[in-house]
Amino acid sequence: MSELWSYKDIAAHIKVQPDTVRSYRKHGLLPPPDRVESGRPYWFPDTVRRWVAARPGNRNRRD
Repeated sequence: MSELWSYKDIAAHIKVQPDTVRSYRKHGLLPPPDRVESGRPYWFPDTVRRWVAARPGNRNRRD
């Protein structure tokens, strides 16, 4: 199985707190999870990287 990222992993990638990432999802700012296991959402790293690249103000970032 491919690596999956949790809220904590996404938060570390974009340098925010996990609660911030949860808030993004609550407000529809995060892409839908690629998988949900035991009620917890997970994303593939490439899904997160594409989202980061498309976020306003981050167009030139190369995280």
